[in-house]
Amino acid sequence: MIRAISVTHSHSSENTVTLSYDDRFLRRKLLTSDQGESFLVDLPETVSLNHGDAFKLEDGRLVGVRPAQEDLLEIKGDLTRLAWHIGNRHTPCQIEPHRLLVQREHVMRDMLEKLGAELREVTEAFTPEGGAYGHGRTHGHSHG
Repeated sequence: MIRAISVTHSHSSENTVTLSYDDRFLRRKLLTSDQGESFLVDLPETVSLNHGDAFKLEDGRLVGVRPAQEDLLEIKGDLTRLAWHIGNRHTPCQIEPHRLLVQREHVMRDMLEKLGAELREVTEAFTPEGGAYGHGRTHGHSHG
């Protein structure tokens, strides 16, 4: 089985793999490309991947990462206030000029409705904002 041994940024790869937001956070996992080729991701540390990143295989080929379509909540209203409450719950959020996007979840929906948000269910690629203390996702409150 061919292994993916590193990650690079590349928008030009013949092969792609489509992964959900949760699946784009990995260190070691067996994946199958959109073209049907299996490969083992075997990285030295856990990485957070986004559109435009690519796995570099042992033979030098690249497999580009594409975000999967996911069930999300589109949020409109007082975006500054709503984003504060979403962030206070440590919930991944895609921030755009005129809307916010979060993964569909009933507790979050209830909270946002109580705060007066305008909600709409959508199915789109999900690329939330990265962590403030480094690249990609963060795991806690360490500022080191």
